[in-house]
Amino acid sequence: MNYGAMPWLELEGAVNARDLGGLPTDDGGRTANRRLLRSDNLQGLTTTDIKLLVEDYGLSTVVDLRATSEVTSEGPGPLTAVESVRHIHHSVLPEHGEATDAVADALVLDRRERALARYPEDPMVAFYLGYLEDRPENVIGALRSIATAPGAALVHCAAGKDRTGVVVALALSVAGVQRDAIVADYAASGTRIGAILARLRASPTYAADLADRPGDDEHRPRAETMVTFLDQVDARYGGVRQWLSAQGFDGPDTAELRTKILG
Repeated sequence: MNYGAMPWLELEGAVNARDLGGLPTDDGGRTANRRLLRSDNLQGLTTTDIKLLVEDYGLSTVVDLRATSEVTSEGPGPLTAVESVRHIHHSVLPEHGEATDAVADALVLDRRERALARYPEDPMVAFYLGYLEDRPENVIGALRSIATAPGAALVHCAAGKDRTGVVVALALSVAGVQRDAIVADYAASGTRIGAILARLRASPTYAADLADRPGDDEHRPRAETMVTFLDQVDARYGGVRQWLSAQGFDGPDTAELRTKILG
């Protein structure tokens, strides 16, 4: 997929937002527009942004993957004032410490060895596998929140690339989206990494952490990371659907999520 063709949502208050409609599926179909959206932090949305999301895209549900500490530190975002939009919190990080996805906190100090033991060859793959091992109930909860949204569902975290990238990849896998397209969507966030990090550095919640890793390139999502993550899910669990089934997400859940994404 050509990254330039990505259906970006050109918002004033977010820089990594896009509609996941139009992605090719293995059976020759396409995902539906205005069903599943993804984004970075929503704290800076303007009145114009909110009107676009709610009125033009039919946004009904926000799935927030940030840690409780992030949500508390950032405070209510402007979309929380919109009564028609439901906000659901599903942190995929262990709920202790000041964890954020801006700096892959799970890979430092006491958590580094445990994370790397999952997959020593690639720290980010190890980090992503940790979402499935540490918070499977919230990964499942996020997918159910997408599936049951009456209108468009928007998944976000801080940068909109790691936690959001993994949950979106799982959802698209259930919908039968071609793996190359899933990988391309994940990697597309890398084309906006400078703007993503500039936003996070302007927030007291993330600025101190990012100061320890000032370079943009080490934060950039790479296609090979998602390829390896999905390959590891295949090798360890028999595939995305098999892992989901083992967590109780099967049958009607799968059908509902597919219908949501495919239309």
